[in-house]
Amino acid sequence: MASGKQQKKIAVINDLSGYGRCSLTVAIPILSALKVQCCPVPTSILSNHTGFPSYFFDDYTDKMPLYIEQWKKLKLAFDGIYSGFLGSEEQITIVIDMIKEFRTPVTKVIIDPIMGDHGKAYQTYTPKMCSRMKELVGFGDIVTPNLTEACILTGREYRTGGWKRSELLKMAEEIRNMGPEAVVITGVKEGSYVTNVVADKSGPAGFLRSLHVGCERPGTGDVFASIIAAQTVKGVPLREAVKKAGYFVKNCIKKSDELNIPVNNGVCFEEILHLLIH
Repeated sequence: MASGKQQKKIAVINDLSGYGRCSLTVAIPILSALKVQCCPVPTSILSNHTGFPSYFFDDYTDKMPLYIEQWKKLKLAFDGIYSGFLGSEEQITIVIDMIKEFRTPVTKVIIDPIMGDHGKAYQTYTPKMCSRMKELVGFGDIVTPNLTEACILTGREYRTGGWKRSELLKMAEEIRNMGPEAVVITGVKEGSYVTNVVADKSGPAGFLRSLHVGCERPGTGDVFASIIAAQTVKGVPLREAVKKAGYFVKNCIKKSDELNIPVNNGVCFEEILHLLIH
């Protein structure tokens, strides 16, 4: 069993985009900086993320069960299972089966239900996939939807602002009622602030906010969720992990703007990894 004083390991289920800083190319270095071994399970291979005008795409759905089967044969164990972008309903089934197979009493399951942004589901996400995502959420210990995804999960109409905190709390609790122990609704805009809503069993829900900086960039959700996953398997309290993740993402955006990094290139987290290491 992967536990105790051994180095922590997380199986990370996500796509591999060669350019653009998202998904596995974010998770691998972030987890490594936090001294956690990242064990990738690729869902697809892309030359670059889909925000670019064109891209190469290789669906890995048919290969995933064969890949995971070898891990079963080797009797591998993980302290965490962290699921990100999934490209099909079949992949959701594969991930649920993987969680059932590898979960132990000490395994932490982090589900980042990547379904959409800015009030819209991604083109690949059909209504049936969105419904199946609710099922996957039920297998998580911690779930990290953005506001769009939280609205999709709870059947609410998205709006850019004007959310009462009582509404956000109710939405977070509805997601918790799907099965996870904790929910973090990320990136809620409150005036000049960005707020992360934390609902867990440790006490009353928390609203952890920081000043909004720079422009929105792809991959920031991957940075955030990767930090949460690594901190969770190391036993760091969730609210402390959320503070650290929010602080790091904010500084990634500031640094990327300073260096005039094109928006499609994501955040240049490499420049400030020392903030995680120390």
